[in-house]
Amino acid sequence: MSKRLPVLRVREFRYLLLGQTASLIGDQVAIVALALFVTRRTGSASDLGLVLGAQATALATLLLFGGVWADRLPRRRIMITADLARAVLHLTLAGLILTGAVRLWHVIAIETAFGGAEAAFRPAYGGLLPQTVPDELIQHAAGLTNAADNASLLIGPAIATALITGVGAAAAFMLDAATFVVSAALLTWVRPRRRGGPAPAGLVWHDLRAGWREVRKRAWVWVTIVAFCGVLVCSLAPWIVLGPVIARNLFGATSAYGVLSTLIGAGALTGALIAARARPREPLRTGLLLLLAWPMYGCALALGAPFWTAAPLAIAIGAGWALTRVWWETALALRIPNGALSRVSAFDWIGSLLLLPVGYALAGPLAGALGAQTVIGAGATIAFVIITLALLRQPALSTPARRRRDGAEGAGRTCRPVHDPAEDNPGGDGNHAVRSPVFTRYVADQ
Repeated sequence: MSKRLPVLRVREFRYLLLGQTASLIGDQVAIVALALFVTRRTGSASDLGLVLGAQATALATLLLFGGVWADRLPRRRIMITADLARAVLHLTLAGLILTGAVRLWHVIAIETAFGGAEAAFRPAYGGLLPQTVPDELIQHAAGLTNAADNASLLIGPAIATALITGVGAAAAFMLDAATFVVSAALLTWVRPRRRGGPAPAGLVWHDLRAGWREVRKRAWVWVTIVAFCGVLVCSLAPWIVLGPVIARNLFGATSAYGVLSTLIGAGALTGALIAARARPREPLRTGLLLLLAWPMYGCALALGAPFWTAAPLAIAIGAGWALTRVWWETALALRIPNGALSRVSAFDWIGSLLLLPVGYALAGPLAGALGAQTVIGAGATIAFVIITLALLRQPALSTPARRRRDGAEGAGRTCRPVHDPAEDNPGGDGNHAVRSPVFTRYVADQ
């Protein structure tokens, strides 16, 4: 395995991957446990909405500030602190459940604080990952971490269901807390390499503006974020909300929704593993082309396509999303200055999260007025237009040149980027990348 995936030979990355795999599985266990516990206890989907909304609001509100601090302070320490804080929070919730003292406001308060801790963790993680491997192995690392993320979507819910039905919700939250402790312990053994200096400390608002300039001056960054946002709001949100109804109407059973969702997850896992090594000539344009599978899927459902047509499209959208995310994360790691990487990562997360609740909120009422298939078809059409415009606006951005000796021979060697002055202009007008595409090349140190 290490010969095919030399990134696994890197000690720091192995510890990071093991810790994050455990934590991601715990996260999925907690999400399902939270949903089942709240709905069983209160019998109200609205109460679950309040809990999830409180967590999402805290995450979205504090994410940019998390990016600022992750560019200033040691990212590993921020992640350890956030892991331990989340462990204490869910251990507290488990204790309240065991003693019978838990109330809805307890759950809302705990999940709000949990969202705040996650807002500190995510940007720090986005900046730390490239510091655990040589530059030439960043794409391998991104592929494996995305594969672990997608595998957790398949494993976590099964564990959660077994724990809740067999032992109780408290056990699920205790398991999640334990995975955070494991992650924090493994992070203490990670010794990240230097990739440029930290961001200079200044006023928080000034740092936020500087991070936004890093996004704005690179057309390939903000165009891709807009495309992701369009797919999530116009295609993913309607599918999650209306999928069960559409599955029942088209295929005769809501269980078909679960099967198609599983196929999406399987496609994403496969795509992430492929992406660890696949290097198209223009990865971001290729990724946007692959994202067109989402509107194709929505249009197929809107037109009443049979299951045998929907199933391969479901696999394609999972694989396409995973491939695009890996190439995107690799491009950010290689082309964004280290001192701004966490802030740019935070803006990426904000672009994904900010409008997604709007998509959730609108899908149901619109389906009630127009019909579920009409809504998912209209969303697919809008997503198609957004992706097409993004393809037209996306500047040419080549993949880093392949090394002659890719694999075990190159795992221990370092690479240095060939300097491109276009990337050093913090006052760019936002169009520079279009006029002069950045072709980052890497040469081996001899």
